[in-house]
Amino acid sequence: MSEPQNNVFLPDLCTTRAVLVVVVASELMAIVISLVAGYFEPFGFERLALTSLFIQWIALTSAALVCQLRGRLNRLPQAWAALSVVALVAFDTLVFSLLARALMSWVSAAAMPPLWHWDILANVLIAAIISGLVMRYFYVQEQLRVKDRAELKSRIQALQSRIRPHFLFNSMNIIATLIRIDPDAAEQAVEDLSSLFRASLKDSGSEVTLAEELALCERYIRIEQLRLGERLGVEWRIELEPESVALPLLTLQPLLENAIYHGIQPLTGGGVVRIAAAIEQGRVVLRVGNPKQEGASEHQGNRMALDNIRHRLEALHGPSVSVSARSQQQHYEIEISYPLQ
Repeated sequence: MSEPQNNVFLPDLCTTRAVLVVVVASELMAIVISLVAGYFEPFGFERLALTSLFIQWIALTSAALVCQLRGRLNRLPQAWAALSVVALVAFDTLVFSLLARALMSWVSAAAMPPLWHWDILANVLIAAIISGLVMRYFYVQEQLRVKDRAELKSRIQALQSRIRPHFLFNSMNIIATLIRIDPDAAEQAVEDLSSLFRASLKDSGSEVTLAEELALCERYIRIEQLRLGERLGVEWRIELEPESVALPLLTLQPLLENAIYHGIQPLTGGGVVRIAAAIEQGRVVLRVGNPKQEGASEHQGNRMALDNIRHRLEALHGPSVSVSARSQQQHYEIEISYPLQ
């Protein structure tokens, strides 16, 4: 079952990286405690080993419990989830402290001492304080994430509002020209334009399949081919199942718009826009390439579209997203890569 998107501040402690962090942090804590104890008695590696074993067991078992209960905890209000984790770690520490005291008495073959001791309470208090600090850190990180997502959405909407008028102006000119010359083509262009703007009015974070995105791109290309005619050629190279791949709405269309407007249109003889999609090493790779005038520099519209796409993909797939542009002497290509989910 998926977790609520507004309350997932507890991280996944089942991953290899998270376990490694827990082990390293626990070992550092054991070293610090052993060094502090050196103020009262000589430092010994035996003490360090026992302290390390005790802390590692508590840390790993607590992490395992939080990992198993993460789904339920994240459905609670954040304050209650944090208190539950602190109580869980404190209880785990209490159990292992009692077991360790009994085990040490059995190993030393001494008479069974009283089960309760001040050291046990100290262990529980230390564990509660440390887990409380960790929960506070997770809470602050979650608040920063929510703030970043809100700022990101506002930025995306601002970028989209700057892209739309340019495309609308070109499309309306095409339709006005076709009304008297070819009414059927004008009607088709209006339908295509309507579909494109219906898509653009949806939430900027909406996800669609690659098949739906390619259908929108085909509508856009039909409009532009009415304006450019044989000067605009298109080459499709789709080497994956479009229905199985998801991406943010209007990811490829702005790239096609820039490829045609800044690449094909300035060339007297036109050229071919190439759209490719494939899965490479577990990642979705999309490429849009176009010819360009020799010596032409990257246009501001390209950078604006790339910023838009990068921010939307990072909001969905994290920092592993790659959006790059390669400019050669007579060719320009944009490559988008993100993990396949």
